[in-house]
Amino acid sequence: MVYSMTAFSRCELSTDLGNLAWEMRSVNHRYLEASLRLPEAFRELEGPLRERLRKQLARGKVECTLRFNPTSTNGPTLSLNQPLADQLIATMQKLSQQLNNPAAVSPLEIMAWPGVLSSPEQDQSGLIEQAASLFDQALVDLKEQRGREGAELKALLEERLNAIADRVVVLREMMPDLLTAHRQKLTDRFAEAQLELDGTRVEQELVLLAQKIDVAEELDRLETHVNECRRVLAGNSAMGRRLDFLMQEFNREANTLGSKAIDSRSTQAAVDLKVYIEQMREQVQNIE
Repeated sequence: MVYSMTAFSRCELSTDLGNLAWEMRSVNHRYLEASLRLPEAFRELEGPLRERLRKQLARGKVECTLRFNPTSTNGPTLSLNQPLADQLIATMQKLSQQLNNPAAVSPLEIMAWPGVLSSPEQDQSGLIEQAASLFDQALVDLKEQRGREGAELKALLEERLNAIADRVVVLREMMPDLLTAHRQKLTDRFAEAQLELDGTRVEQELVLLAQKIDVAEELDRLETHVNECRRVLAGNSAMGRRLDFLMQEFNREANTLGSKAIDSRSTQAAVDLKVYIEQMREQVQNIE
């Protein structure tokens, strides 16, 4: 299946402790580059989530952001260590009796004493598991969107491949007539110049010229590249790099055809091929 590297997904979940939301953005990249932004309380998830991304995606720059908005009713509650506070107050009163001008003690100073106030730790293991599960859901959505866009890219590529295959057939059928016409044109020029040339030598030169402008080998390679592209597109593994290499091979053959063109029809066919190849090359950059 063909997958694009560009996609976006967002998944939210309301829990007893607050609202979780994952956002994932994926764009083109030569390799897989994952960036995870997590609240500090969820930092332990970073390693496992990176591994899940690596197993599901092969290429692309992927940004994953987790947002957590706790509910107001689940804010931290403070607990007073009354025995410790009583000891502190009694000790301060005893010291005050021994001083001439004791300073007043503020309740805030007592509360600031280590251990007087405490906040019970909340068990967030369930919340972390929910965040990991929500990540999996967002990742599935992201991959499905990459698949939908990849299907559209595949259709575009197949359309261009069919056009290239048609041009190859037309050129192959056209070449004998083009060679014959070019041969006659050279013979007519010799005749117009009224040159007395050795017929055998002229024939040899015409044969050499025909070999020089023959494009059968280039057409065969173009046909092979078309078949290979179709085979790659029908596969299930990452194919972007392979297709990018094939685009370079396509372009090489099209350039050779252009250099061997001998009339306006073959020149136009070479130009059409280069247009189709460039259109494919631009789309291939988006494929995983």
